[in-house]
Amino acid sequence: MELYKITIRPDSGFGTSVKGDTLFGHFCWQAAHDPDLLKTDLETAIEQYARKPFAVFSSAVPTDAVQGAPHCFKRPDIPLDWFLSSEQLSKKEKILAAKDLKGKKWIKGNVDLILDATRKNLAADSDFMDNGVSEIGTYAHNTINRMTGTTGKGRFAPFETTISWFYPGVLLSLFILADPEFLDKEDLVKGMSRIGKFGFGRDASTGMGRFTILDTCLLPLPDLSAGDALYTLAPCLPEKERFNQTWFTPFVRFGKHGDLLAGVRRPFKNPVVMADEGAVCIPAEKIETPYIGCAVTHVSKAMPETVVQAYAPVLPIRLGGRHENNL
Repeated sequence: MELYKITIRPDSGFGTSVKGDTLFGHFCWQAAHDPDLLKTDLETAIEQYARKPFAVFSSAVPTDAVQGAPHCFKRPDIPLDWFLSSEQLSKKEKILAAKDLKGKKWIKGNVDLILDATRKNLAADSDFMDNGVSEIGTYAHNTINRMTGTTGKGRFAPFETTISWFYPGVLLSLFILADPEFLDKEDLVKGMSRIGKFGFGRDASTGMGRFTILDTCLLPLPDLSAGDALYTLAPCLPEKERFNQTWFTPFVRFGKHGDLLAGVRRPFKNPVVMADEGAVCIPAEKIETPYIGCAVTHVSKAMPETVVQAYAPVLPIRLGGRHENNL
């Protein structure tokens, strides 16, 4: 597979977090509307997805936001004291250091896409430019009663939803694995550009989820042997018995069909429990692919052939010293 980094500029608020599994669903709808986007028909690509994924999308990560760090990823979901295991600290110093680490939600990544689980590589929101990365706001909605021509009570009462707004100047990176047998760079960019133009996620019809592609570059596949564990870039389902140890934050995807199926009788999918991006997995065997996970099927009654991307691109991460409490 080939690894592409797509840099995007958010042009509006986002009603849905930019996560890899949702990006995959959006891209599949683009392929459904444009049969030339993939080198084969979408039905064939989906049928083979559990054995041979044609594309694996990462969640969005801030880029060039902290001085000296080309990328900042979500802090790995390993115990906080792991970042202190290489330091000679008293019990009191460890408690104070752990309290400080709770506010550092990011880990810096170098140009080689290798992560080091050390305290000096962690960053807080305040390290990003002047303000941070994003903030949560509200967005007003209403439904007009066609009998009265106004809003009213019950289903016609105005309501608000939460929206994430990125601060000016914040750019995001998407790391996408594409199989050149199914998808090339030009068509990948074309599909992603259309998603940015028409909107991503919830409330796209009201102007949310807009973005512009600023740059696309081909990167060498990361050397997974450079670390002693793997770091995931999207929600996924790590395969059983393939890893000796896994740390993760559970993430439940309450999926809903979009596009042409948004208005069907049963647009909701069965929930899928995954490990959120930032999971750390210690392999029990050599990993040959630049991704881990699987595809999830049987999640939809409206479209039985639907699959969920429970794959995730992975990066090598150096954990350093281990102690009994971490194993």
